Amino acid sequence: MPRKSPLPRLAAGELEMLQMLWREGSVTISEAQQALGLPIGYTTVQTRLNRLVKKGAAARTPERPAKYSAAISAADVGQTDLDTLVERVTAGRVTPLVAHLLERHKLSAAEIKELKALVAAAERKSRGRQS
Repeated sequence: MPRKSPLPRLAAGELEMLQMLWREGSVTISEAQQALGLPIGYTTVQTRLNRLVKKGAAARTPERPAKYSAAISAADVGQTDLDTLVERVTAGRVTPLVAHLLERHKLSAAEIKELKALVAAAERKSRGRQS
């Protein structure tokens, strides 16, 4: 689901709601409350779902009882969070982030191969912009 506008920052409780929506699909407030499996009140669930709708991260049907569903994908959220991380932690530079990950995490041969392919694609793209 490509987004036209940037995704607003989501609170931890809102992310928890989105994860439940991705897992469950379309749910009423009562169904959402039950699916969360947490000691969380009905009105809290309602508030969080309505905040997600206002932010464009969830959709709500007009019928009663209303059904809520995710309007964005997990990939949308992940991309936004990673973009924010790069901007806030490394001032928009990718190299320090990649260097840190390579130093701290053991990569499989498949992951190394995938990274090499990504670098090669970035080099091709960069050469295309220089032409």
